Amino acid sequence: MKICLITPPSVFLLDERMFMNLGILKIGAVLEIADVPLGVLDLSGIANYEEVVADYCQGVKTEIFGITSTTPQLPAAIRILNNIRQYKPKARVILGGPHITLVNAAFKMEKRLNINGNGRAAIAFKQLAESFDILVAGDGEKAIFQTLETGAPDFIDADNPQSPLFLSDDKLNQLPFPARHLVDVDSYHYRIDGVRALSLIAQLGCPFECGFCGGRNSPFLRRVRSRDSEHVVAEMTDIYYQYGIRGFMMYDDELNVSKEMVNLMKLIKQSQERLGVEFRLRGFIKAELFTEEQAETMYQAGFRWILVGFESGSPRILKNINKKSTREENSLCLEIARKHGLKVKALMSIGHPGETRQTIEETTKWLIETRPDDFDVSIITTYPGTPYYDEAVSHPDQPGIWVYTYKKTGDKLFSQEIDYRLVADYYKGDPDGGYVSFVHTEELSAQELVEQRNNLERRVRDTLGLPFNSSAAAQRYEHTMGQSGLLIPSHILKSTSPS
Repeated sequence: MKICLITPPSVFLLDERMFMNLGILKIGAVLEIADVPLGVLDLSGIANYEEVVADYCQGVKTEIFGITSTTPQLPAAIRILNNIRQYKPKARVILGGPHITLVNAAFKMEKRLNINGNGRAAIAFKQLAESFDILVAGDGEKAIFQTLETGAPDFIDADNPQSPLFLSDDKLNQLPFPARHLVDVDSYHYRIDGVRALSLIAQLGCPFECGFCGGRNSPFLRRVRSRDSEHVVAEMTDIYYQYGIRGFMMYDDELNVSKEMVNLMKLIKQSQERLGVEFRLRGFIKAELFTEEQAETMYQAGFRWILVGFESGSPRILKNINKKSTREENSLCLEIARKHGLKVKALMSIGHPGETRQTIEETTKWLIETRPDDFDVSIITTYPGTPYYDEAVSHPDQPGIWVYTYKKTGDKLFSQEIDYRLVADYYKGDPDGGYVSFVHTEELSAQELVEQRNNLERRVRDTLGLPFNSSAAAQRYEHTMGQSGLLIPSHILKSTSPS
């Protein structure tokens, strides 16, 4: 094989076999069209994933490895890298995906602010550059071909709108659908109202400026880029014909940012009428943009659930996070959804600048009053590429502590320096006391934030009669010692060429 694309496990998730990584499968799709021999190691939900990588390296001739990674996946990505270095020391290893894109965006901001090369984003970028042979920030569909060339640069910036590597709307419409056949589709078991579902993305980017959100300084994640509605519906139809699947989780940042959303919903409805089937859909919307027309057409298209990042029930916190929506607008969003038969999962978070016991109590009461159909609540993390990270300054008296100040109110957030290559404890999915906080506010310590989060979770779920989420244990990859050949099950390794 020429290249092996690798999705690291996401050990922080309750269940890793819910959504396949579409980014890596879009890369696989363009490589397939170009007849580049490739394999895909999908390590989601594999407990002993390092053994998989070791067996692969010893059993398959591969010259190049491409690893995608979010920030919480990075420790696993580093372990995968170390295994490759041990067994394939001459192989070229590429890192792409959200983490390097966010770090690069933060690094660029430091340069614009004339911060010298000792800024923390600069240090994070340097650490990645020292570990991997090539770093790719931003869109990878065209950048991947540069990484395959002899003498490829050690950094490729596809997160630059002026670059030919940056994807426009027209380029998105010309790309093939994600190569889902390169992973074991049957091993993914996400359902929407009992209907088996796969994920897809109609548009990229979110133009809003929430302080906690990653990519606010990255065009790749900030600039809205959309496919034609007909192209999106064609992908749904293709999934239905290939796999018999009629459920779709739409992973757009905010579906109703697009002015074409209502038209898309109508086309999705028409496609079901042509096929003689009923779809079930789920997706994210922006609360203050939500309208009666949107809700009506979403239900007609097959939506039964929407997810909304309300974040807080406190007016003070909504202002401090630059959410652009009010408590009243958030409540109205729930009313509109309920009126049109749509269930709402409220996505909440605590640990923002100015967070207090009172603001958390306001969030608790708002959830109980508005009664969403489900919710989750997390403790925020200061990712690279978020204003909370990019605009923070070193604490003058406490080494290793960074301070973000929301300028309009003066409220502060304190965060502990994290080596993202080693630590992922800040991102936990265990609702029963498994959270760790690396932030604190002027009133609440890190431990108190954890306690407040857990109390909010229990109190709201008990009051509303909502069950706690349960986890699914990771699978183990089994191999026989002493037996020759590659023994990686097909649901982990897929390829388009012989080994």
